[in-house]
Amino acid sequence: MPIKLFNTASRKVETFQPLNKKYVSMYSCGITAYYYTHIGHLYTYTTSDLLRRVLEYAGYDIRHVMNVTDVGHMTSDADEGEDKLIVGAKKENKTPAEIARFYEKCFWEETVKMNILKPNTICRATEHISDMLHLIEQLEKNGYTYKTSVGVIFDTSKFAAYPNFAKLNLAKQEAGARVKIDKERKNPWDFALWVTNQPNHLMQWDSKWGKGFPGWHIECSAMSMRYLGETLDIHTGGIDHIPVHHTNEIAQSECATGKKFVNYWTHTAFLNVDNTKMSKSLGNLYTLQDLAGKDFVPLALRYFFLGTSYRKPINFTWEALNAAQTALVKLWKHCLELPAPACEVLAPYIKNFEEAIYDDLNMAKALAVVWKLLESKEDASKKAATLFHMDKVFGLDLANARTQLSNLENLKKENLISKDKKYLEKEFKALKLIEHRYLLKQQKKYQEADAIRDQIKKLGFSIEDSKDGTILKPI
Repeated sequence: MPIKLFNTASRKVETFQPLNKKYVSMYSCGITAYYYTHIGHLYTYTTSDLLRRVLEYAGYDIRHVMNVTDVGHMTSDADEGEDKLIVGAKKENKTPAEIARFYEKCFWEETVKMNILKPNTICRATEHISDMLHLIEQLEKNGYTYKTSVGVIFDTSKFAAYPNFAKLNLAKQEAGARVKIDKERKNPWDFALWVTNQPNHLMQWDSKWGKGFPGWHIECSAMSMRYLGETLDIHTGGIDHIPVHHTNEIAQSECATGKKFVNYWTHTAFLNVDNTKMSKSLGNLYTLQDLAGKDFVPLALRYFFLGTSYRKPINFTWEALNAAQTALVKLWKHCLELPAPACEVLAPYIKNFEEAIYDDLNMAKALAVVWKLLESKEDASKKAATLFHMDKVFGLDLANARTQLSNLENLKKENLISKDKKYLEKEFKALKLIEHRYLLKQQKKYQEADAIRDQIKKLGFSIEDSKDGTILKPI
């Protein structure tokens, strides 16, 4: 049965045909290791994981490579501002390397919780500077670069296909719409390959163009081609990378090699929260830790992701996550009721399941097959075998349902204890403030005494004065 995938490059669903019949080369844009991973990132990485699982299920050997950006990702796509790692290092009073290793470690721990398979090869940008310099030298040799005060710049006007991938109309597009304008650049869309104008940057390397550090885009091209060759089967990432990062990857890669860079591009849509874009300023940039604080296990988020096409924006709400966790708990409990799996699976259900997963990763349809299977009167041991077979793709840890249910109960208990402890701590602080307020009133400092009422309110309590004294009430 052929695998159908939507290819961003063609904007069509295509039949997947790898370069090599035995294995698939797959590259995923990884994290910039300067802060915790939020659920929007996890949506993208879960999609890549599902794609990998489907390909492995189909019998392919996967050579999966993912980068870790630990230098050169600026706060603007125009190579302006500060390096995000440097910003993080200054904020936390640590070295860039300390910041990168800490948040990289956190990221891999979270992928384990989400049951996301680890890539075969993980490559850090700082460990592949020589590969990047070699690629830049090749681009220079081929006539695609020029120098400015910023450093070595890629000349997009020399790559006629530059606007094709993102369907950009460069003639009509307003200057500055994608990237900040730099008057030294020949074209507004030109981008830095090697940055030499930041002498105080904490991470720099020697090069023929001067001491500096790589632009953000060059690392993915250099590292993906080092480990997977000049043409990749699949490149994955978030939809936000299409207009700049992936467009630039294609340009620099194909101009260096003269070959097609990627055959199939898969992009995951945005994750919104309550129909609003996630942002720190809105306080809705949720992490797995935030979910755990509300009694949700990571695999509930994975189940939630399975309910929507990866190409459609997904709207996260606490109610939707609760519904996903309720369904997942029900599924785990079903697994506990099943006997040991038989050696034989139920072919009709497997056929329907495969039709769904091979149809551009239609996981919602595949999940529907699961529930239909559980409601059927088929042999229970064959049900178990079929269910566990399907979970090779879903990654919901159905074989360890008892452990997962126990983990959920333990999480709820821990949160309850934590909430009780926090409540008692706040109550103690509020009672101390009441004592202080009483003393202020005795000293006729009524304005200061009234201000304490607001402090108590911030702790989650209200106060009521009576003839018997001050009564503390939770809000």
